[in-house]
Amino acid sequence: MKLNTIYITRVDLEKIRDLIWEAQNKGYRGSAYIQALKDELDRAEIVNPQDVPPDVITMNTKAVLLDTETGELMEFTLVFPADADVAQGKISILAPIGTGMLGYRVGDVFEWNTPGGKRKLRVDKILEQPEASGNYD
Repeated sequence: MKLNTIYITRVDLEKIRDLIWEAQNKGYRGSAYIQALKDELDRAEIVNPQDVPPDVITMNTKAVLLDTETGELMEFTLVFPADADVAQGKISILAPIGTGMLGYRVGDVFEWNTPGGKRKLRVDKILEQPEASGNYD
């Protein structure tokens, strides 16, 4: 499957790099997930926050994903680990689907390995994106 271009803001990039550094120094149990996140950062197109398209999943974006095989719609907000709360749909950037969804835009399809097996997901819609609302932090 051809990988779509993903977009990450400079602000998110710096925060995620700090998170990776901290996680590696604490011996984060999911080191394969850390490597996957690093790989995503390496292939991303880095943009200024005010230049990110409004249909891209950035940090703190609330999005609807469609499982292309089951038809299940899932609503997630992509957050840093300290803010993660699965019951509220807040998924950590260090969780497999969280890493997978970063930087994709509406209409993009991506495959990602999860503990339950490989999932093929499509970004169905963006409900809230901080940068689209003028929040560039």
